[in-house]
Amino acid sequence: MAVKIAISGFGGRMGRALAEALMLTREAKLSAAVVRPGSSLVGADAGEVAGLGSNGVAIVDSLEKAEFDVLIDFSAPLATVSNTAYCATHGRPIVIGTTGFTAEQKSEVLSHTEQVPLCLASNFSTGVNLCFKLLETAARVMGEDADIEIVEAHHRHKVDAPSGTALSMGEVVAETLGRDLDKVATYGREGQTGERSRDTIGFATVRGGDVVGEHTVMFLAEGERVEISHRASSRLSFARGAVRAALWLMGDEQSQRAPGHYDMRDVLGLN
Repeated sequence: MAVKIAISGFGGRMGRALAEALMLTREAKLSAAVVRPGSSLVGADAGEVAGLGSNGVAIVDSLEKAEFDVLIDFSAPLATVSNTAYCATHGRPIVIGTTGFTAEQKSEVLSHTEQVPLCLASNFSTGVNLCFKLLETAARVMGEDADIEIVEAHHRHKVDAPSGTALSMGEVVAETLGRDLDKVATYGREGQTGERSRDTIGFATVRGGDVVGEHTVMFLAEGERVEISHRASSRLSFARGAVRAALWLMGDEQSQRAPGHYDMRDVLGLN
């Protein structure tokens, strides 16, 4: 029997990509599409809205009106906090791709990991998560002798900066080098900034057009540099990864994954 998956944040670009990914997956099906209260999409056919043809799933405005085994949430921080609490209360696993959390919001989301399995990732692309692993190696080998800069680009509609993926990349590098990212991160430069500190991890942000997502981490040493880059040409790569994570959380037919905090590297066996 196919796993029933609900999508929260269906009105966004990722919501529609997730619907397409589910259409391409035998093991799962879209059982509910959730949007914010008051949305003009409420009551519409989810398949039609996603441009995939009618699928008989009417869009709703709350999880209380949804039937599902596992939730994939790509909505907004406040909505995700509420949705995580609902899933914890009802024992439903949740996959979270929402970014832009405050420290308090993220802590509240993770407070439910003793009740349900929760996969929280800044990026569900297989390639990006492979890059995280490569960054650990590059940081160990070159990090103490190189300046480290992270450049990311996204479409004009993205509301948070730097991207969650860029910050995760910075966290991987900083943790490998024993640094505190909050203390060594530099977000943009202007004017007389002085000589660069070797411990600094720099971030630069580009916003414009319809760029799906591009990230490059540069290790700049004397006489040479290494760049680790990922470029996404379609949101479907993220969506298929999120569906893969949802199925992984469900486990086998006997039991779902144990309650806990997981990320996409757990799903891919990279941790």
